[in-house]
This record gives sequence, structure tokens and C-alpha cells, in this order.
Amino acid sequence: RGGAATLTGTAADGSVCVANPAETEGPFPADGTNVREGQTINILTEDGVIREDIRTSIGGLTPMADGVPVTLEITLVDVGRACAPLGGMAVYVWQCDAEGIYSIYAAQDRNYLRGVGISDATGKVRFTTVFPACYDGRWPHIHFEVFSSAEMAVSGKAALLTSQFALSEAECRAVYASQPLYAASIRALDRVSLARDGIFRDSSEAELAAQMLVLEGDPVAGYRATGRVGVVV
Repeated sequence: RGGAATLTGTAADGSVCVANPAETEGPFPADGTNVREGQTINILTEDGVIREDIRTSIGGLTPMADGVPVTLEITLVDVGRACAPLGGMAVYVWQCDAEGIYSIYAAQDRNYLRGVGISDATGKVRFTTVFPACYDGRWPHIHFEVFSSAEMAVSGKAALLTSQFALSEAECRAVYASQPLYAASIRALDRVSLARDGIFRDSSEAELAAQMLVLEGDPVAGYRATGRVGVVV
């Protein structure tokens, strides 16, 4: 982003919200922006994509994602309007599974860990997912796109914001040591750092704090992950 200034807003209670920086959607978005074997990949047009539990596959596919459960709660706020909550907006979330695999692309028999949620009057969107793996070259993360409405999300229109959440190291290490499914993530995490990650390294301190999910819980019971996304509408 070339050192662009961090955009912020101030709420009535004096708290500050930060505009989340735009980040690459990566190679596996399945949102209609890329092509595989001559076909455009777009799960957003699939019946059932608007859902809370994204661990299951949809559209007649049956595989379900295994791993440490995570309840993800995202709060959308309007940076330009005193951090007011943004209701009625759509968030598309996608991520790799516990073995570092992105559905549809590396595993065509499944389309799990992809879904759209609609924000309520308080700006909140909720998903049930699993803790993502760490794979070579990237810090553990979750992708998301914000659209002005459900209709815009499923129509192939451009998102208002495309970005990513990061996950904190201590919780990543606890999860990766807890189940054999995550075994490869231990070594992968040892070879990367948040400071050198190709996506997060150019974020300002305030932006990186906004991109980091707050995690509560443990690998046995699972985690509650919360994040606030500042949007410039």
C-alpha cells in the first residue's frame, strides 16, 4: 500500500475504529474472479451458500471439515460515520482446512469452509468453522469479502472490501500440537513470521491490530474468535 495513511473513525464513546486494509483475495477465492480448467469458479451462486455453519459442503457434495471448532463473530462498522454498525451487509468467508487444503481447488469433491453471512442490526455476522492450518509461505489466516447486500454478494459484483484476518501465534501453536490433523502446520509455522508475511507485513500497527482475531478458548473446547471490520462505505 506504499505507506498510505491509516483511516480511522471515532465512535460516540470515544473508541476508535480502523478501516481494514484491502488485501489480495489469493489464488483460491471461488468468487467468480478466477478460472480453473476453462471454467469460472463461483460458489457464491450456489444454493445454500448463505449459512452460518461452513464446515459442511453444499450443492450435493458431502465431505465435512474436521478440526478444532471455531465460532467466528465479525462486526462491521462504518468508519466514516462514527463507527456506526453496518446491518444488512454480506460477508463471504473462506479458508483452508486443518490440513492446509482449500476446497474446490485442491479437493474438487468438497466446497466446505466457504460461506456468506448477513450482518444483523448490530453489524454482527457469525460463522461456525474450524481452526485453519498453517501452510508454507503464509501466516495462518482467514479470507473475507464485504458486500453491500446479499444480492450483491451472489451477483458477481465487486466487493466493497477484500481482506484477511490473522491468527495469534500462541493459539496457533496450541491447536497445531493438539491434533494429528494439524501436524504439518507445526513445521510450517516455524518457517514463517507475521512480520515477514507477504500480506500482513505492510500493514500499519493499527491496521495489523484490526486484522488480528481475538481468540478465547482452548483446543479441546474450541475457540470463540471475534474481529471488527472497519469499512469505508
